[in-house]
Amino acid sequence: MSDEQQEITPAELAAAKVADPSIQLVDVREPWEVAIVALPDAIVLPLRSLPDLTDAIDPDLPVVVYCHHGTRSEQGRAYLAANGWPDARNLTGGIDAYARDVDPSLPRY
Repeated sequence: MSDEQQEITPAELAAAKVADPSIQLVDVREPWEVAIVALPDAIVLPLRSLPDLTDAIDPDLPVVVYCHHGTRSEQGRAYLAANGWPDARNLTGGIDAYARDVDPSLPRY
């Protein structure tokens, strides 16, 4: 998989969710971060717990992993790609970039 296939921009994600609402959003941030802001219908699986919680992710549906800025979610994407989700993608810039570029009504921290 090329780097382009491993990443998805906030604008691409917004368009993709309209075209395919079955895309699973996996939020690998900590619960206190999720309490500040989260994308609708995201599955919250903190990165440290991800290996124990992958049963919450449907292997037959597309997956986009996100965090605050994209570093932890890239680690989560790599873990998922190596463990049954080869097409998992990382949200470039995380929820912060999504709030800045797609939905300015979302709180930023």
